[in-house]
Amino acid sequence: MPDRPLPQADPPVGLWMNIPIFYEDNHVLVAQKPVNMLSQADRTGDGDILSALKEYIREKYRKPGEVYLGLVHRLDRPVGGLMVFARTSKAAARLSAQFQTHAANRQYLCVCEGELPPEVTLTDWLLKDKRFNQVSAVPEGTPGAQRAVLHAERLAFSEGLSQCAVRLETGRSHQIRVQLAAAGHPLWGDNRYGHGRPGQTVALFGYRLTFTHPVKQTELTFTAAPKGEIWERLMGDGR
Repeated sequence: MPDRPLPQADPPVGLWMNIPIFYEDNHVLVAQKPVNMLSQADRTGDGDILSALKEYIREKYRKPGEVYLGLVHRLDRPVGGLMVFARTSKAAARLSAQFQTHAANRQYLCVCEGELPPEVTLTDWLLKDKRFNQVSAVPEGTPGAQRAVLHAERLAFSEGLSQCAVRLETGRSHQIRVQLAAAGHPLWGDNRYGHGRPGQTVALFGYRLTFTHPVKQTELTFTAAPKGEIWERLMGDGR
């Protein structure tokens, strides 16, 4: 598991919707999804990062017509963090393969209730109810359930809360939120699977992203630090 990242200066800010842009070339674009923004458009009609970044490219490079930008992975709407997008169909296919085989690595910071063990591996079977966009931990063998595995390391414990780094072996919908809740450690601020209250933001952030450049074949790693009252309270000055 990685060391706890230190707070860092804000990355360069993109020109469209103030989305932080960490890296871009002719093949990929790495950006930080704001909390409570969709990864891609849905029936709500609310703003999404994919559409916003297409507009960013269209304006920056003065591209007429439709802009291609491939979505190769997602973050839940309440979750902020790093995402990589493909600027060509070839890059999209190669990046998608990395995420499907878990060659690409995503790691998260979270704050959960109670004192999590120093290191823990959780294995559950998760079942999604698409009607309500709700995921449940169910017994093995339940029709439609998928195996979910995560590894968590406790970085700090204070005020009855554990700050943790999480690495996923599988990429299931709402996986971290559901598995930690099923283990008795729901995420702070999560009003779907925990005890969050209106106005709170779920304390989960995609802080580290590693993948192989789809054309240059070099390994790229990006890190970002979460912001907000709960993070500032627990992380302090980063020591």
